[in-house]
Amino acid sequence: MSCSRTFGTLGQIWHNSTRALGMSVASRGAHESTGTALEQHGQKHHGTKDRKQSPSSSSVKPPLLTPRHGRANISYAAAPKFDTKTMLWAKYNEVKRLVHDILPPGVCKVLNPATIFANNEVDLGKVDIYGFDYDYTLALYSDSLDVMIYNKAREFLIQHYKYPEGISNYDYIPNFATRGLHYDIEKGLLLKIDAFHYIQLGTVYRGLKPVPDEEVLQLYGGTQHVPLNQASGFYGKGPMIKQYMDVFALPEMTLLATANEYFISHNIDYDPVHLYKDVSDAIGMVHIQGFMYKWIMQDLEKYITHGDKTHAVLDRLASSGKKLFLITNSPFSFVDKGMTYMVGKEWRDFFDVIIVQADKPHFFNDCYKPFRRLDSNGDLQWDKIKSLDKGQIYKQGNLFDFLRLTGWRGSRVLYFGDHLYSDLADLMLRHGWRTAAIVPELVEETRAVNTQQYAFSLTWLQALTGLLERMQIHHDPEAQKVLSEWLKEREELRAVTKNLFNPQFGSIFRTCHNPTYFSLRLCRYSDIYMESISCLMNYDFPYTFYPRRTPLQHEAPLWMDQLCTGCMKTPFLEEMTQIR
Repeated sequence: MSCSRTFGTLGQIWHNSTRALGMSVASRGAHESTGTALEQHGQKHHGTKDRKQSPSSSSVKPPLLTPRHGRANISYAAAPKFDTKTMLWAKYNEVKRLVHDILPPGVCKVLNPATIFANNEVDLGKVDIYGFDYDYTLALYSDSLDVMIYNKAREFLIQHYKYPEGISNYDYIPNFATRGLHYDIEKGLLLKIDAFHYIQLGTVYRGLKPVPDEEVLQLYGGTQHVPLNQASGFYGKGPMIKQYMDVFALPEMTLLATANEYFISHNIDYDPVHLYKDVSDAIGMVHIQGFMYKWIMQDLEKYITHGDKTHAVLDRLASSGKKLFLITNSPFSFVDKGMTYMVGKEWRDFFDVIIVQADKPHFFNDCYKPFRRLDSNGDLQWDKIKSLDKGQIYKQGNLFDFLRLTGWRGSRVLYFGDHLYSDLADLMLRHGWRTAAIVPELVEETRAVNTQQYAFSLTWLQALTGLLERMQIHHDPEAQKVLSEWLKEREELRAVTKNLFNPQFGSIFRTCHNPTYFSLRLCRYSDIYMESISCLMNYDFPYTFYPRRTPLQHEAPLWMDQLCTGCMKTPFLEEMTQIR
């Protein structure tokens, strides 16, 4: 659907909904005051007679209802009793009908997962240098890798840390956790936090079971707020709360949940802090001891997906005269095996600079580690690095020397990575590079958003919220009962939309109406984001990504709830415009 057609449809709905509901502030009195209705009734029936009797009828006012005029001599129709409950449900039904009308055919298929989404304006015509992380950026992995990491870490817990054998009965649970969740180390809770540091009730898990809302409030001192600035550092690594920001974290979160579940279900006393440290160390051993690298290299076809698209992207960039570089924490032998599989034996010809085992994020903010050159076998050399040359492999180093040796600075550089902290944050905040986040979850997220159920549920949720905001001015008991029913339905709609994504934690981007903490960081540390680098193939390089203007609350935009209720978001907005 074209934008012009969409806005034309919305404009028509705006006109129709306003006329149908009669909800403008200027006409509110006709709905809320029987006295005003009676006065208007008198004007209608007596104004004509007065005009016939006097040439100056425009200045003649209708008679006041006082004994002086005599009630018996004036005939009025009895004013109907104002029924708030009936009025509220009438508006409810009318708005619900309008929600159906507001969704044109095909509206649920408009979001394409291959789109590149913009947080900030980026002109590719001004980008000359493209940088890449390797894992989950150039190389995407299948879900089978998560199972292997989970199983090996569980084995470490049992064999090296002497955990009960019964934990082996808990297999990996695909889609139990989502990226961006926080883990309360001292309480042993996996939870979802929004951009304002508030816990989303209903998304707090101890083990594999949700924690009741009342208990959550009790655990956090009667509030949903978590002081993350005190409990967790810039990179989200604790000491009291950790945020899991990369895709590799899914097996760790699941193992934490199943291990907690085992101890709880078997009434075994344990310290959640010890459990967290042991699980974290076990996951670390899988990476440090090279198990993950070995599995992938032994069966590249099983674990690496969409390798042909990686080749297509690199070939197109290089053919367009762009400079390319690679900065990864992975070892050269592993990267070489994977890139050869995806791109071919001459893959290094695409890159002007290749850096392995970079130790990000320290690579971006330390200035002490020197670059070391590797020979073709991956062995360290001893020569002093005075330049970063094409065709060579470099290990470690730091960004300050990288900038000095290459001169690649500022918005000419666009770097792609999947970890918002380790890959992108320092580059965005300290060095002014353009950044692009790889978010594979966009495939599933857009699939849910493109369903008819989501479109209707979200639109009706917004419309119902608008009704609640506008109709809360009615305080009589019958009205309060209606509003209570609406509030209950609103909570049910929130649960419906949440369960369309991850049943336990919902969307990685939303906590009800607020963005998640993950979403906040995504917007702050990435100029653009996409599900994979293959999305670049859908755009010309002299292409500019424009972010959509996000209306601020005080800007009184046409939100969906206003569109459906025929009113502006702020009650009494027309009266407020008269304030000087």
